Amino acid sequence: MKIHEKYIKRCIEIAKNGLGTTRPNPMVGCVITHNNHIIGEGFTSPYGGAHAEVNAITSVKDQSLLKKATLYVTLEPCSHYGKTPPCSDLIIEKGIPNVIIGTVDTHNKVAGKGIEKLKNAGCNVTVGILEHECQKHHKRFFTFHNKQRPYIILKWAQTEDGFIAPKTKTEQKPVWITNTYSRQLTHKWRTEEHAILVGYNTVMADNPNLTARDWAGQHPIRVVVDKTNTLQKDLNIFNSDAETIVISESDINVNQPIAKQICNALYERDIQSVIIEGGSKTLQTFIDDNLWDEARIFTGNVQFKTGIKAPEFSGTLISQENIFTDTLRTYTND
Repeated sequence: MKIHEKYIKRCIEIAKNGLGTTRPNPMVGCVITHNNHIIGEGFTSPYGGAHAEVNAITSVKDQSLLKKATLYVTLEPCSHYGKTPPCSDLIIEKGIPNVIIGTVDTHNKVAGKGIEKLKNAGCNVTVGILEHECQKHHKRFFTFHNKQRPYIILKWAQTEDGFIAPKTKTEQKPVWITNTYSRQLTHKWRTEEHAILVGYNTVMADNPNLTARDWAGQHPIRVVVDKTNTLQKDLNIFNSDAETIVISESDINVNQPIAKQICNALYERDIQSVIIEGGSKTLQTFIDDNLWDEARIFTGNVQFKTGIKAPEFSGTLISQENIFTDTLRTYTND
């Protein structure tokens, strides 16, 4: 493996430690080397804290080595003041001569300005190492800023015979298709995304909490599409465990396609990513309007014989794994 690729790959690995905590900032990873040995590492702190470059520079015990070091980073260092000063200024101040960047930051506040500032200060700057991998890593950040909508993950569980739920139920609670390990994984995913969205029918049928009860981490913002805003406030989705947003006729025109309108409403609320968990009608709405980026589909080893059919879609299968009795397939929308 080429040496630059080796260290950018390490940057991506450590950057994932910030998943779910850094937004609206991207989860960046940074590695500093001297004579091809790592002397410092860092990733983006929870929002309001230090950026990856700052954490990596601070971690270097012998600061004199920085003047002969190489800094690797997944994303172009910022050049503007936000909650913290520009990272490009700190790199210049410390005299780090070589900077290797995975991908340019397309955010209009940066967009090449950090690279230009570093070059003007005399830094040797290389851009585009494992660029595709870095862009994929920053998919939530790039989708939000470039497409003006959240990164959208579809998730559902279906039976072996293709049903997402029974046609009738005797109780207002979920009918489980998957095992407890798959359900715990779903809760982990919830801590990684900014919001979770369901439709009116799912709330009425299942009375879900939509929290990450089975995994340590932050609960997502709960979003429910309730066109007439008539859901009763004693339902679980309105408890104090997490914030809840209701999207109703005041946000959308129900006589027009609503998926794009929902995306606009979430974008206006600065929501960077959303995992859509149902029901079938809500999921199909986003599929039909081609507004999704990833689909994570569990198939449990049960059969309903009849019921509500799982959504119909086409995507590129990128992974498949068994979780004990369940099969998880992940698709991307190309």
